[in-house]
Amino acid sequence: MVSKPDRVVLIGVAGDSGCGKSTFLRRITDIFGEDFVTVICLDDYHSLDRKQRKETGITALDPRANNFDLMAEQIKALKNGQSIMKPIYNHETGLIDPPERIDPNHIIVIEGLHPLYDERVRELLDFSVYLDISDEVKIAWKIQRDMAERGHRYEDVLASINARRPDFEAYIDTQKQYANVVIQILPTQLIPDDKERKVLRIRLVQREGIEGFEPAYLFDEGSTIYWTPCGRKLTCSYPGIKMYYGPDASYGNEVSILEVDGKFDNLDEMIYVEGHLSNISTKYYGELTHMMREHQDYPGSNDGSGLFQVLVGLKMRATYERLVGSGEKVAAAV
Repeated sequence: MVSKPDRVVLIGVAGDSGCGKSTFLRRITDIFGEDFVTVICLDDYHSLDRKQRKETGITALDPRANNFDLMAEQIKALKNGQSIMKPIYNHETGLIDPPERIDPNHIIVIEGLHPLYDERVRELLDFSVYLDISDEVKIAWKIQRDMAERGHRYEDVLASINARRPDFEAYIDTQKQYANVVIQILPTQLIPDDKERKVLRIRLVQREGIEGFEPAYLFDEGSTIYWTPCGRKLTCSYPGIKMYYGPDASYGNEVSILEVDGKFDNLDEMIYVEGHLSNISTKYYGELTHMMREHQDYPGSNDGSGLFQVLVGLKMRATYERLVGSGEKVAAAV
């Protein structure tokens, strides 16, 4: 039984559907423990059900299809330690079901299309992440999933992506400017004209100047580093691995970039990479590697997406412990 929190720490995880939010949320829950975390899907604040959206031509991405006033009111109440009666959007029926009671918890994660859209909600967040998948990878993934698993035609998959694009660009993509960190999933630069998208380049964009948040770095803070770690200490099959670290700017903000292009063959050897990273908020040497090895079955575990999801989870833990003080430490993974 987890005790009632003295303080609720609020985390926002934003991104389009199919961008890996569910895997990332599993990693967060692994770090904090299931009882310690309550996840709220912001689809529950849809104000239009599926039938109404179809009749009006308003997509779920459009703010008009969502009740931001209720969202802001209820998220603020939870942050203040009050219980709420949260609506439920039923994905199977497309209808809005009767509400359920949600009590405050040590960590509340709000995830979905719009956690950073409304300024009132945004200002309540203690830590925020945007999961950003490039068009090339998004199309490859969606085609693979919808054609292989759901029997959709290629033309229909492409049409559905293109139909969503204007609203995605107007209302979802713009939220990444507000995030503490952005995890970008991009096509590899190691394979010329790669169409399969099985090898990916992952970038961790970390905002500078945020109180209590120290961006992770490779070798030497503030430098520009290109590193090919493959060799005797890190097994790499074709096309190998390349890493990058350096300063940049994003939406007028100073940022630090960490990048991994390629796949890891053996997660036991991740300790070699971990040993060259600093400011990763681990409690003991090798903790990041241990967490990746514990869940090798999670999607992205053998590339930079798994590495950076775990790293960002550790940053969330550090933020939590800083905000609640030394009295409520989260146990280290063992």
